[in-house]
Amino acid sequence: MTTAWITAFIDVPASRHAVASTFWAGVTGSSLSRSRGANGEFSTIVPPDGDPYLRVQRLGSGTAGVHLDLHAPDRDFAPTRSPGGLPFCWNEGEPGTRPLPRIWAGGQTSLVDQVCIDVPPGLWESECAFWAESTGWELRDGSRPEFRSLTRPSEIPLRVLLQRLDDSEGPVRAHLDIATSDRAAETDRHRGLGARVESTRQNWTVLRDPAGSLYCITDRDPYTGVL
Repeated sequence: MTTAWITAFIDVPASRHAVASTFWAGVTGSSLSRSRGANGEFSTIVPPDGDPYLRVQRLGSGTAGVHLDLHAPDRDFAPTRSPGGLPFCWNEGEPGTRPLPRIWAGGQTSLVDQVCIDVPPGLWESECAFWAESTGWELRDGSRPEFRSLTRPSEIPLRVLLQRLDDSEGPVRAHLDIATSDRAAETDRHRGLGARVESTRQNWTVLRDPAGSLYCITDRDPYTGVL
């Protein structure tokens, strides 16, 4: 069954839930829905156009991170894990409209448009095969030897990138990537919202949000998703 829509959940500890929700609403230029769930643990980041694809979840325990929901028609809700232990959920859902990049006061455009799945070397082949089969999308080589990507349909809001880590220890995990037309200006905007720069690379900058999660701002085109 081919994935019709993807939702990324930003999972945050209860003590940092409010600040993380405000931060990601600011990053995306979106509003926050009213809380829902048995304990009010879920909220949706509602974009100014298109359909929502980002949500915030307050954790009862555990550390900050990101997990995915893969949506398809007639799919029952079922939480599960990838071969390397990354949580995700199957869920019912129909195709939607992908939101457009935002244009900011500094003149740059940006969009949260990618989930990067970080994989230790020993799990690399099994994770790549698993996500290709689960989404129904073609797996292809990335821009660097340590990257592979899945070919998403144009209306899907999130690309899926797999990154082979140098470190062989630890579980599979995931982070969000942001495409922007001006990385320096976008990084300054995020710092003003409360992010901290961790490192700067040739084509991306690694930051940490106020809840402690790592994410990246990249030089990819916000409209096409490529460098």
